[in-house]
Amino acid sequence: MSEEILMNITPMESRVALVENGVLQEIYIERACSRGIVGNIYKGKVVRVLPGMQAAFVDIGLERAAFIHASEIAPRNDKDSVVQSERPIVELVHEGQSLVVQVTKDPLGTKGARLTTHISIPARYLVLMPHNNHVGISLRIEDAEERERLRKLVEEGMKDDGEDEKGGFILRTAAEGITEAEVKADILFLRRLWQTIEETVKESTAPSTIYEDLPLHLRTMRDLVDPDIEKIRIDSRETFNKVSKFVKKLVPQVDGRVEYYPGERPIFDLFGVEDEINKALSRKVQLKSGGYLIIDQTEAMTTIDVNTGAFVGHRNLEETIFKTNLEASVAIARQLRLRNLGGIIIIDFIDMEDSEHQRQVLRTYEKSLEKDHAKTNITGVSDLGLVEMTRKRTRESLENVLCEPCPTCDGRGTLKTAETVCYEIFREILRAVRAYDSQSYTVLASEQVVDRLLDEESSNVADLEEFIQKPIRFQVEPIYSQEQFDVVLV
Repeated sequence: MSEEILMNITPMESRVALVENGVLQEIYIERACSRGIVGNIYKGKVVRVLPGMQAAFVDIGLERAAFIHASEIAPRNDKDSVVQSERPIVELVHEGQSLVVQVTKDPLGTKGARLTTHISIPARYLVLMPHNNHVGISLRIEDAEERERLRKLVEEGMKDDGEDEKGGFILRTAAEGITEAEVKADILFLRRLWQTIEETVKESTAPSTIYEDLPLHLRTMRDLVDPDIEKIRIDSRETFNKVSKFVKKLVPQVDGRVEYYPGERPIFDLFGVEDEINKALSRKVQLKSGGYLIIDQTEAMTTIDVNTGAFVGHRNLEETIFKTNLEASVAIARQLRLRNLGGIIIIDFIDMEDSEHQRQVLRTYEKSLEKDHAKTNITGVSDLGLVEMTRKRTRESLENVLCEPCPTCDGRGTLKTAETVCYEIFREILRAVRAYDSQSYTVLASEQVVDRLLDEESSNVADLEEFIQKPIRFQVEPIYSQEQFDVVLV
């Protein structure tokens, strides 16, 4: 499988695309005016404690106060850790208290950022946990011998670095196959960085920013680059130079794969990324067979409906349904990554009678999710035949980054019909007649509504004029949406 990373960099916006076999799989967008803050460390001030929710609001200097749950507050010592989850929040923090916290989730919609005091700082191969002496290994490193080798390298590296040094480490997936020198370099880098952070904490007052994560183009090199990546193409000479220096220092094994793209044609156009981004904003996803998906994203959950559409198959209905579901399972896994959908996800595959077909579709779907960088958990198939799952949400979805609710329908996705608005206008005129004395009434509305009032509803308008004994005039307002109208007293 060939994988490439494409970087489109401008002063206002950075975009990174992960492409597998020529098909866009993931897109990351970071705008200069609204950079994500996951991974940032702050010295915050507790502004409100909520005993009923076992949580507190913390001011970290953002527009909205951030949120921390009792379970995310690290114990002061090892003895506390056993009973930490059972302790009331009021015993752990109090209003006005300073707290060093790290952001685990960006602010989403109306919700503030989510915080933890379990600080973790990532490098290329290791993640430092300053308040923990544990050594953990990514579950994606499956080979038992390699896991044991890596564990010993880290434990030896921790001893060499000094017995007084505290803090544990997690070995990332990218650590598979690394040398002793690379392990030691990461340990040294992370411990020096933590010393700097501790010094900054002592000198700072709350609320203030203590540490900011790397910009998107460097985070990509740290987090997404693995041996499968064949090329990293960058369309900005300045960013290419920065990435090249970063690679030489921290990811030397991919040094020869970073390329500057000087072409006149935009890099995302050349690889069809722009078209795929636009398609990913649509509710409907067309499948090659003729079937399609309908994806509805709401604040509570995301629902995905699978339909056979124009696909009629060659044998029988059950075979047609099975093939559509198989294709859909691969497409859905890609759409979750591409749209960065998180939280609760409900998938309504087409009903299958054959239990073996059901198992195969679920297996295919689980296999397709293996490449996902976000943590996913399929809880099973419900009594209604729905696949229920969760996908960890750490940043805004693609739709939330690029779009805003429609001001006309206010995000409902539907408009009142012209007929409905006409009847609302009639009721509004009757209210006005009872409340005010006027010689006549002028209705300001959209062209569709006025056309209907003068055509299909003309007899009703005549009856209303006769009833109120006053003339009613109509005026088209080009800037009004179909639902907007005003009744003016003349």
